[in-house]
Amino acid sequence: MLKNYFKIAFRNLLRSKGFSAINISGLAIGMGSAILILLWIQNEMSYDRFFSKSDRLYKMHNRDKFSGELWAWGSTPKIMAPTLKTGYPEVEDVTRFNNMTFLVTVGENHFNSRGGFADSGFLNLFDFPLLEGNAAQALKGPKNIVLTEKFAKSLFGKEDPMGKMVRVDSNAIFTVTAVLKDLPPNTSFEFDYLLPWSFMTKLGWDDQWWGNNSVSTFVLLKPGATPDAFNAKVKDITISHSKETEKVFAYPVSRLHLYGKSENGQLVAGRVAMVRLFAIIAGFILLIACINFMNLSTARSEKRAKEVGIRKVVGAYRGSLVVQFIGESILLALLAFFIALLLVQISLSGFNMLVGKELHIDYSSPYFWLFSVTFVLFTGLIAGSYPAFYLSAFNPSKVLKGTFKNNTALITPRKVLVVLQFSFAIILIICTLIIQRQIRYAQDRSAGYNRSNLVYTWTQGEVTRHYDAIKQQLLSSGAAVSITRSSNPITRRWSDSWGFHWQGSTDEDLKLDFVRMGADADFVKTMGATLLQGRDINIHEYPYDTASVMLNESAVKAMRLKDPIGQIVSDGGGQSWHIVGVVKDFIFESPFEMKISPTMIQGPRDFAQVIHLRLNPANSITTNVAKVEKIFKQYNPQYPFECIFTDESYAQKFKEEQRTGQLAALFAGLTIFISCLGLFGLATYMAENRIKEIGVRKVLGASVAGITTLLAKDFIKLVLAAFVIAAPIAWFSMDKWLEGYGYRIDIGWGVFALSGGLAVLIAILTVSYQSIRAAVANPVKSLRSQ
Repeated sequence: MLKNYFKIAFRNLLRSKGFSAINISGLAIGMGSAILILLWIQNEMSYDRFFSKSDRLYKMHNRDKFSGELWAWGSTPKIMAPTLKTGYPEVEDVTRFNNMTFLVTVGENHFNSRGGFADSGFLNLFDFPLLEGNAAQALKGPKNIVLTEKFAKSLFGKEDPMGKMVRVDSNAIFTVTAVLKDLPPNTSFEFDYLLPWSFMTKLGWDDQWWGNNSVSTFVLLKPGATPDAFNAKVKDITISHSKETEKVFAYPVSRLHLYGKSENGQLVAGRVAMVRLFAIIAGFILLIACINFMNLSTARSEKRAKEVGIRKVVGAYRGSLVVQFIGESILLALLAFFIALLLVQISLSGFNMLVGKELHIDYSSPYFWLFSVTFVLFTGLIAGSYPAFYLSAFNPSKVLKGTFKNNTALITPRKVLVVLQFSFAIILIICTLIIQRQIRYAQDRSAGYNRSNLVYTWTQGEVTRHYDAIKQQLLSSGAAVSITRSSNPITRRWSDSWGFHWQGSTDEDLKLDFVRMGADADFVKTMGATLLQGRDINIHEYPYDTASVMLNESAVKAMRLKDPIGQIVSDGGGQSWHIVGVVKDFIFESPFEMKISPTMIQGPRDFAQVIHLRLNPANSITTNVAKVEKIFKQYNPQYPFECIFTDESYAQKFKEEQRTGQLAALFAGLTIFISCLGLFGLATYMAENRIKEIGVRKVLGASVAGITTLLAKDFIKLVLAAFVIAAPIAWFSMDKWLEGYGYRIDIGWGVFALSGGLAVLIAILTVSYQSIRAAVANPVKSLRSQ
């Protein structure tokens, strides 16, 4: 019996090659798209869950109210880790982690690479696979360094790095005590090497201040310890050791990647929203491919009606027919699955570039093949269920008498499926257009400073000592027209603080959070910012400007200052600044946020880490950069010169939204293509079934345009019905999505008109070929063929 089913299935495939190709192609594209999305989802959901103790790993967080809003954040005081380890019996181990960048040198190999400071227990908590060395001892010595495999090869080539010497930051010598296997792509940690925390202390970067939230603190709870009980004990640890008011809580490391966004002091949002969105899209695409199969199978019902009738006459039960038809759909799904795998392998490298990941299929994994079997069976059952029950329900007496006719009712299951299919496609079209409009809207927003010809570099090595000479030479060479030192790049927020008071301030103002940035001179000129009141900071003309500050508009408004120039701002540590200027608001953070944080640009009491340069617009970019690099190499030869363009750095703020838009556009396109495959197949079959009618109409004088319109109008009605259903769903979904952006567009009617027009145009183009082909056919041949 099974052999007979396979024979019939293959014969049907070969007898209707065109329909079989459309069916298999639609399923293959749908399954391939779903596989790509599921690979991405699996990667997102596996972040930092591969550690052997991940079920007991937690990251410490703070929670407090600022400017009337409750916030949660993951940076903590450096003193918290040792306090937790000695004072809380629930804690088995604890480690701190802090990223930094140093020049790492071995012989003639110099790399300005990202590393991390960590306590000796780091590799106990986060057991990244080691190629060499002992995890328990690797970071215990003050002169130990741990390298990743790739970085070790960059430094030592094919030599064994164990026990070799590495120079860090020009003058510190470390010994390689372990080599880590390269970090997997599904971890939040980024580093090429690890240094012991004691080196950070030696540099003077460690402190015991509970108000300095600047590092990540991770704890490993003992088996049996519950996070709720631990959080109840630890919540007031900061309050009990200082005057700070932050509440402390532990959050699972395994959930941080997906739930990293704070809402009302809770980590309840983040990338999980994207995961859910694309899981829905994967389901939509697969369902649309299955709908294609259903429609084409039921459309060809008359071709197999006699087969069903004869089988029933000779004693076949409906159940056996259902099994046969579902078996055929599973066979088609299996063929489509192997084609889908081929399509995935071909497109995976491009998809990886689009999503910024290193996804791959592990064909050696039994879980993959278990998933594959389940996936094929699921797709085959979904795609074949309706056709199986539809075809097996034919009445044999009507079929064999020739009185069987397809259902021509106003509403049929096939029409409902077409409407459902195009509803999904139109929803994705509308969503894609709105996402692209929102991105363009934010990109067109003024940043508040001039990004053109503005670059920055780092004050590493000998740059600080020779800064005055470097600045003078850069200006005299004509490569730059203005230069300023600052504590952070203009495109990044590195520091914020609260606890300030001024004349007229209240106790509530102590919880007003300010973004902080240090600058020495020519900040306004170099950045191309707009000075609204007063003057720029300039420590060369005004040496006391080390205690001066400029405010942005938002700060003046939040502080309720009517005449800010000359007023004094003080913090809880006894430091005071006098206000010398007010600048127009500029965007430090996300351009999608309407609110710009109150900002203080303070005189350079802290060390500067960044040099901003306004390149000379009279020269080419290449000429300017070459001159700048030569001058920096002259004074700082050991360090590689790095020049970051602010317009490129600013563009990174749109990267995630652009990636979302590109993915939405890609899958919208695939959805439309799969839907059009189905429409094309239905149009082809409709034209075949109505060929005699078309011949008669042509003999009676019908025009090609009239016949084409006759054949196409039914499909256009279905697409318009789909648009009526899709438009409100898309509006509601995108309105909810836009709620996450303070600086957002209003959803106008234009996007719906464009989407509806596109959908109708796509449908017309899809069915018009077969309609026109049928309309121009010779009516004599058409009538003879019947």
